Order: sequence, then structure tokens, then C-alpha cells
Amino acid sequence: MVFQERTYSVLVVSASASFNRAAGDLLPMTDYWPVTFVKSVAEAKRRLLEQPFDILLINAPLPDDLGMRLAIDTCDSSTAGVLLLVKSELYNDVYAQAVPYGVMTLPKPTSLQMMAQALRVLCATRERLRKMEERQATVEEKIREIRLLNRAKWHLIESRGMTEAEAHRHIEKQAMDLRLSKGEAAQRILDGCEQRSAP
Repeated sequence: MVFQERTYSVLVVSASASFNRAAGDLLPMTDYWPVTFVKSVAEAKRRLLEQPFDILLINAPLPDDLGMRLAIDTCDSSTAGVLLLVKSELYNDVYAQAVPYGVMTLPKPTSLQMMAQALRVLCATRERLRKMEERQATVEEKIREIRLLNRAKWHLIESRGMTEAEAHRHIEKQAMDLRLSKGEAAQRILDGCEQRSAP
């Protein structure tokens, strides 16, 4: 892969030493870091609770489970890209069950080139999801600020007898005078820390 500013954290779930060696070769530190290897679904679940990963790579079957439920649950509860490798005779059934949840599935045996391409698709998908997360966080922050402004306005209306327009202008003036965001000015008013000007 071409040098890039961002690296992708990877959790590889596989009990096969040969698969892990091959996967390690496909995951250079310049593009994928940190890369963590675990050997079971139980161990993977513990790691996923400890920290988020960008990519989950599952080499099924595992000693304690096939790994499909782990793949589905991870897609359902996080924004990680998930690649599940299963024996070719199970591929069609597993694919049909996993694809509605966003799990990418490959049959085994598969070529290193195919795995490398699948990993690149997961990186692209992760970037798309990251942008969606950022947009959602921005929207949620704006909603929080609007709620805060409304609470501060009602406080000014009730405690100082202002009209809504006067309360709104008051918050804007406080924000400008104190070089704060409107949300910060509203919070100061609610906290009773508003700097009152002398009469």
C-alpha cells in the first residue's frame, strides 16, 4: 500500500500459525498498526471490550466457535470492518447469513492478493464510517448546544423577566464579550457564573 498518514488497528482471530504468518505479511506496520493476534472467540471478545479496532479479521473455524456470531456482533455494535474467512463448502451459507450485517466473507483457500484487496476495501469502508461518525458527532454537539441555549434562555426569561429575543441577544452578547461559544456562555448563565456588568 502507498504510504499514508493513518494506520488501521487490526485484531486477527485465528488458531492457525501458518495463517497468522501469512496475515502478518499482509499487514505492514506502515498501514496496519497495532496488529493483535488472538486464538479464540472468547479472547477476541475480551480484546474488543478493552479497545476498539478498525478491522477484525477472523479465520474460521476457531477452537470455541465458528466465528460468525463474533463477526455479526462486531458489525452490529461497532464501526469496525470485518472480514470472515470460511471453508469453501460453508461459504454460501455463511455469506447469506452474514452479509446483511455488513460482514465481508471470503472462501478458503484464498489467494494473498484476494485477502490484500479485501483489506483495502475494509480500509475504505472504515474511512467512510469514520466520516459518518464525525458528522454524527457534529450534529449531536449542535443539538446539545441548542438545548443548552434554550435552557439558558428560559432561565433568563423566568429570573430576569426578559423576552425570548432579549434573552437570545443577552447570550450572544455574553459570548462576544467573554470570547466564548454561545454554548459556553449559556452554560455560564446556568451555572450562575455570568459576569455581571456594573450598573
